[in-house]
Order: sequence, then structure tokens, then C-alpha cells
Amino acid sequence: MTESLIGFAVLFTLVFLRMPIGFAMALVGTVGFGMMVDWGPALAMLGQNTFEAGFSYTLSVLPLFILMGNLVTRAGISNELYHAAYAFLGHRRGGLAMASVVACGGFAAVCGSSLATAATMSKVAMPPMRKFGYADSLATGSIAAGGTLGILIPPSVIMVIYGLLTQADIGKLFMAGILPGLLGVVMYVLAVSFATWLKPELGPPAERLPWVERWRALKGVSGMLALFALIMGGIYGGLFTPTEAAGVGAFAAFLMALLRGRLTIPVLIDLLVDSARTTAMLFVIIIGAMLFANFVTFAGFADALKDWVAGLNVAPLVVVLAIVAIYMVLGCLIESLSMILLTVPIFYPIMLELDFGLSQDMVLIWFCIVVVVMTEISLITPPVGMNVFVLRGVLPDVPLQTIFRGVMPFLISDFVRIALLILFPSISLLLPSLMMSQP
Repeated sequence: MTESLIGFAVLFTLVFLRMPIGFAMALVGTVGFGMMVDWGPALAMLGQNTFEAGFSYTLSVLPLFILMGNLVTRAGISNELYHAAYAFLGHRRGGLAMASVVACGGFAAVCGSSLATAATMSKVAMPPMRKFGYADSLATGSIAAGGTLGILIPPSVIMVIYGLLTQADIGKLFMAGILPGLLGVVMYVLAVSFATWLKPELGPPAERLPWVERWRALKGVSGMLALFALIMGGIYGGLFTPTEAAGVGAFAAFLMALLRGRLTIPVLIDLLVDSARTTAMLFVIIIGAMLFANFVTFAGFADALKDWVAGLNVAPLVVVLAIVAIYMVLGCLIESLSMILLTVPIFYPIMLELDFGLSQDMVLIWFCIVVVVMTEISLITPPVGMNVFVLRGVLPDVPLQTIFRGVMPFLISDFVRIALLILFPSISLLLPSLMMSQP
């Protein structure tokens, strides 16, 4: 137990000294295991974990979904998504901000990355909002918040990593993210409506498009809808596994970009290199997390914490709220992926020991949604909200304070949403339970 606490202290020190989180976790995990056991087994663990991660069939889903997201981005589907949402919502007060949220949700469904969603949609949505006199706070806040949906609406890289850490069924995790993701879109739209009701000058209405134009815009997103239906329908119907779905989705996105004339040899090479670079970064972090988790487990931290929680004799809901509070604090201090890799191996055994009246599989799925939504919140929480800094990089003329002020209505709606998901697990578990009942 003491060794684990020292390890966490050293890890956080290295992170705050700007050492990359993957290398920091690998260093602390290997050195800690070597000091507790021996250097021979520690180095053998380092080699074995690296080999297993590099040759893992399950982990091959990551580069495929990353490649699919890059191809979809290159295909220019973000413009059609925003235009379709604009056509139906733009004439309302705050309608362009609502359109940004809806378009972010749609783009997230085939991208899987919150940062990529925020960066891409900012280039598409900001010009029309500025044209119609939207306040920069509401405009940037809607894009930053909408971008967070990228890690909840499937396919989601974060959910894949959670499934690998907990051995949960990735296909069921994907299905569990659909209804909470749609709930997030609805609540963000309501947040825009409430903000513009209080201050109409934040988001004046744009022109009303005729119905002919609206239906024409809707046809433009048929490719995205077909791709999402192919991936999720194939997983839900048992036609292929999530790994196979990633391969099918990447190939379909390749054909989409090719048929739209968006691919050339230099562009394709650039896409492949970028996907490989992102994949390498994720694998380093995953390998480091595996090494650190082995050290913490061997030191008895998880078992000691589990026994301590059991001895408190408090309701399971109190434990969940305490975990949520920890995520809120950590979200203000460290990057979201690092937060998940550090905490999930410690928290999920505790969740499995508590009596929620659910099977262990369902507890893991429900806890995944809670963790992912808390991670979403961390992406727009000061002082290290990554989506906010992405927007600051794309829109250097907008101060950070303005963007953080703009996300406040969306943060409030997020807190309401996490409360609903905790109190009513069926929101997350409905689709996975139907999937499990299939023969």
C-alpha cells in the first residue's frame, strides 16, 4: 500500500515536470516492480507487455478507427453535416449554435475523437455564426462542448481502451453510448435555448431556408448515416466484431473519400502517417498504463482500497458519487486519457464489489458511460480543458476566458446529465440488454 502511494506521488511529479504520461507510467511501473521484486522480472514484464500490446488482435481496432476518422474528415463530411443542421435549426434563436452541437454529434459518430471534432467543426461553424452576429462565447462554447461527444457516441477510442482495461465487451460498450450521446445532444441544445432566452443577443436567428433546400441538405448526410448504420448495425446484428467493424468502416470511409475526389497519393500518405503517429502515441500510453497497473496491483493498492470501501458500510450510490467527485478534481489537473488509464484499473474492481442489483457485465458497461461522461466534462473544464485549448489554437483571436465562459451553460447541462445517468442506469443499459437477449 505504501509503495503504491509513493509510486503515485512520483508519477504525478513526473507528469507535472512535463514528462509524457506514457513514459512516466512505464518508468514508475518498471522501477517500482523491480525494487519490490527483482530487476530481472521487472525487465521481463516490460518486454512481455510491449510484445503483447504490439501483437494484440483486439488492439488493432485502434489504428483502424483512427484511420477511419481521418478519412471521414478528409472526405469533407463535416460541411454537409453542419449545412443540414443549419437548414433545420438556423432560423431559431441560437439556432446556429444548436446546429453546431448537432453537427458535432453527427461527426463524432464517424470520427471517434473529441479533439478532431472540435478542431474540424470550428472551421465550419464559426464563420456563419460570426456572420450573423453571434457572441464568441456562445459560438466557441457550443463547438467545444459539442466536440466532447466524440468520445461517447460510438465508435469511441476511449471506450475501446476502457474495454481493454476491464475486459468488457466493446460492442456492448458502443451500444451503451448511443442513448447517453443522444441525451447529451438534446441537453446541449436545451442549454443553448436557455442561454439565448436569458440573453437573446448571444445568438440572433439566421434566415429561414425553404423546405426544398432543407431536404436537399438532408440528402447530403446520407453517406455518413450509411457508414454509421453499417458499423453499428453490423456489430448489433452479429455480422462482425468491433475489430472487424473497424476494418469495414475504414474501407468504407476510404471509398467515400475516393468517390468524392478528396484523395490523392500525397494526401493518402499524409493520412497514413498521421494515423500511424496517433496510434504509436496511444500504444505508448497503453503499455505504460499496463506496467503501472501491474506495479500497483502487486503492491496491493487496489485490494486495500476495495477492502477500505467495503468497511465503510455506505450505500453504493455514495461510493459512485465519491468516484465522480474524484474525476471532477482530476479532470482539472490532468489530460483525459491519462485520467482513465490511471483510475479505471483501480475503480472498476470496487464497482464490481458493490451491490447495484445488476450483473457484473452490466455494472462494467454502466460504469464505462459514467467514466466517459466525466471525461467529457474534463475536456471543457478549466484550467486544462483540451477542447478549449484546441479551439484557442484554431481561433487565436478569441481569448481563453471567453471560451471558458461560453462552456458554462454546457457544463451545467453535463452535471444534470451525469446525475440522470447515475440515478437511471437503464438509459445506458437498454440497448446493451437488448443486444444480450439476442440469440
